[in-house]
Parts: sequence; C-alpha cells; structure tokens
Amino acid sequence: MPLLLSSLKTPVGTLNLLADEQILIGANFSTVSELGTTRDASAVKRIPIITDLISDYFDGDLEALNGIQVRQDGAVFSQSAGKAMRKVKAGKTLSYADLADRAGSPAAVRAAGSACAKNAIVLVVPCHRIVKTGGALGNYAYGLNKKEWLLRHEGAL
Repeated sequence: MPLLLSSLKTPVGTLNLLADEQILIGANFSTVSELGTTRDASAVKRIPIITDLISDYFDGDLEALNGIQVRQDGAVFSQSAGKAMRKVKAGKTLSYADLADRAGSPAAVRAAGSACAKNAIVLVVPCHRIVKTGGALGNYAYGLNKKEWLLRHEGAL
C-alpha cells in the first residue's frame, strides 16, 4: 500500500501528515516537503483513524493521540527519547533533564533537546510537553505561540 499524505486544518495551523497505512511516520506544522519522502505518497483528504483521532484531540479528547501508532527513524537515544515523550500525559510537562534521564542518559540534556528539535511526528510524539527546568517553555520548532497554545489546550498552563 502506498504512503498516505494529508493536511488537516487545526486551531494552531495546518498539520501535514504522512502515514504508512495506519502508522504515522511524519507530522509537522511547516510544509509537506519537510515530511520527507512523499514522492510515492497518495494525497488523500483524510487518513483513516489518524485524522479522526487528531480531530478528537483538538475537540477536547486529550487522550485521543495515544491511539495513534507511530514510527520514526533516528539514533538509539532519539528513539528512547521519543518513547519517553509519548509517556508524558496531556496536561503534564517534563523537563529536558528529566527526558534525558527517562531516555536512559541522565547527562544527555542537550541530546534530549536535540531529540525534541528533530522530532518528525509533532503533536503525536509530544515534544511540546518538554520544557526547561523551572518551567520556562524553552524552544519549539513551530514557534512558542503554538507550544503555548497546545499546553493551554491540555491544561498544563
């Protein structure tokens, strides 16, 4: 089955999605071209299950994203950091230092920040829930206004 490519209007902008059947392999708030290999992808209005669950999230079902399967490439630490990010519940935040610890390398705080910056499946792998020690928002590839909106939507701010 070919890859599926779709764009979804959200309260914080257009979310571009790339899926391999029912597994989300890319999501961003920038451009379709930045999703990676989309040449063989079929453009569709919606991706079954994935689009519905993301819409449910924006409609207030903050746990809906947990029903989406994901797969993304990356180094061992980035993979561990991604798994740790998925365990951060909506309405909660985690510091970069705590993310490094949960990913198995407590001293790798900068690598934790890098794993967030390189996250290819935004929102569903919730890098927006990772903040600086002390609670300052830190950075977000798509702008702090989006990170702040998402955290407010989830009740973390």
